[in-house]
Amino acid sequence: MARDDFKICWSIYVGWMPWAYGAESGIVKKWADKYDISIDVVQINDYVESINQYTAGQFDACTMTNMDALTIPAAGGVDSTALIVGDFSNGNDAVILKGKESLADIKGQKVNLVELSVSHYLLARGLESVGMSEADVQVVNTSDADMVAVYGTDGVTAVTTWNPLVSEILSMPNSHRVFDSSQIPGEIIDLLVINTETLKENPKLGKALTGAWYEIMALMSGTGEEAEAARTFMAQASGTDLAGYDAQLAATKMFYTPASALELNMSDKLTATMKAVAEFSFDHGILGDGAPDAGFIGVETPAGLYGSSTNVKLRFDPSYMKMAADGEL
Repeated sequence: MARDDFKICWSIYVGWMPWAYGAESGIVKKWADKYDISIDVVQINDYVESINQYTAGQFDACTMTNMDALTIPAAGGVDSTALIVGDFSNGNDAVILKGKESLADIKGQKVNLVELSVSHYLLARGLESVGMSEADVQVVNTSDADMVAVYGTDGVTAVTTWNPLVSEILSMPNSHRVFDSSQIPGEIIDLLVINTETLKENPKLGKALTGAWYEIMALMSGTGEEAEAARTFMAQASGTDLAGYDAQLAATKMFYTPASALELNMSDKLTATMKAVAEFSFDHGILGDGAPDAGFIGVETPAGLYGSSTNVKLRFDPSYMKMAADGEL
């Protein structure tokens, strides 16, 4: 059903701070006005909670990773579309050890992380790289909101998390980055995910969100005072300063132009990545009750379909990014 009022949610992460700026600066409103709609941009402090609220239908769109899009809304039966491929993590997600400098030293330790999130996936990929498996460690589920405080306690010696928490934890004494997402480039992808049915019935929402996003991208990636002011706002909103935020951006492969986002979106590698993510998710029992195999949920990408053609619940739709690239918004 066509509507004119929409709500989107985001949580603090380097690649999603542009939404905070877009809301504050009026850029989102400008694009919403262009299409005669209104868009409420809401910050949620707990990342997983934001996705749960989107899945429950309280928001029309939400920022999340490719893996969480598969395992929460898609696995929950909510047909979802990756409207904007914003970036991939290129060092922003990391395994950190206290007092040890090698990933091999993690053996036998408890590892605090947001269970079944991309942190868990990163840990599994890291362990694989040194011939270990999750059986060699003990995962302790910890909210991202509590991670820094928990790491400060004596009993916690290993965490896997994302920025800005990574930067904060690494600034604490005797903390060592032993594995990070730059070692698995293009596998942890940050998206704006939208309800497929809502998008189909309200293409204006897709156009307004995409138009606003690339206006912010063009602005923040510039070299002038305006770009610096935008990034300074994003830095402060995420609890750091400009230097800190720019350091996080350096560990992120941001797609500042729609053309660069389309390159990843159209590639065979995206399909292969989603297969690896689906296999991890199936092995951890997070593809939903009764999933008989890793291909239970169909994932549609421009390069092809992974999984079930009769149960497609996650779609990478390049059409709105293509409109932005072609100047048609």
